[in-house]
Amino acid sequence: MQNDKLKSYINLHLIVFIWGFTAVLGALITITADAIVWYRMLLAAGFLFVFILFKKKTFRIPLKSFLTLTFVGFLIAMHWVTFFHAIHVSNVSITLSVFSLGAFFASILEPLFYGRKVLWYEVFFGLIIIAGLGMIMQVEVNYLNGMLYALISIILGVLFTLMNGKLIQNHDATVISFYEFIAGVFFISIYFVFQNKFTADFFILSFNNWILMLILASICTAYAFTASVKVMKKLSPYTVMLTTNLEPVYGIVLAYFIIGGKEKMSFSFYVGAVIIIITVILNGIIKHKAGKKVLAIVDDTGTTDAS
Repeated sequence: MQNDKLKSYINLHLIVFIWGFTAVLGALITITADAIVWYRMLLAAGFLFVFILFKKKTFRIPLKSFLTLTFVGFLIAMHWVTFFHAIHVSNVSITLSVFSLGAFFASILEPLFYGRKVLWYEVFFGLIIIAGLGMIMQVEVNYLNGMLYALISIILGVLFTLMNGKLIQNHDATVISFYEFIAGVFFISIYFVFQNKFTADFFILSFNNWILMLILASICTAYAFTASVKVMKKLSPYTVMLTTNLEPVYGIVLAYFIIGGKEKMSFSFYVGAVIIIITVILNGIIKHKAGKKVLAIVDDTGTTDAS
């Protein structure tokens, strides 16, 4: 069991690294944020549809679960729209740094969703991350608009992560992701119809945009999102959200080397980023030690302590 958790944790770090690259792709793709999300979810759903058929999995789910997945799909779509818009009005570094607030929100909301007690160190780590974010925001006030969009995005991200943490207990991760992406495309399409955005130009993308979009939809979405849902069978949503705080680190480094000067931040920004990294590492250490204690209790008594 402990080895399974370790494997899931390592896999989660790979996923977070891919998400860091997602932000860079969002900055390089030259269409609007809502269009990026529409194409991303549509293409990713297509990839998952083929995968589900190939693996001979069933698409059948209860109506109640379908309605829940539809709502979660709406949250995901809005999360990504605000995420890419935040990147476009600020930059990758600023947007991803605000995502560090996700752990704090998760530390408060997860106990409500799962009916467990609040763990003091989760809240404590969340507050440290806010302090690190405060250092970033203090010196980068010119990007306030982007920060606000990023804040909305991460709140939506925490909500759908918590809901997926429950859904994965009874449903296949691939099927969950497929229905959520289809729902997201549906809601955005309704918005586009009313806004008359489905024009001939909408469906004409440059070759560069198509290549970037296919990478975004396949590796960064169909694979990474589904894998992130799957790891929640072994890891708590809080741990997933806290580890996701490494996304700014990966994304900022990648953006600096790929995009260049626009991503160069102040010294205080990088101090705040280091605080976030250390917090994530400490959480991993504590979670690992807690897991060992549980295993010790099982070895001694043959039972587990649910608290």
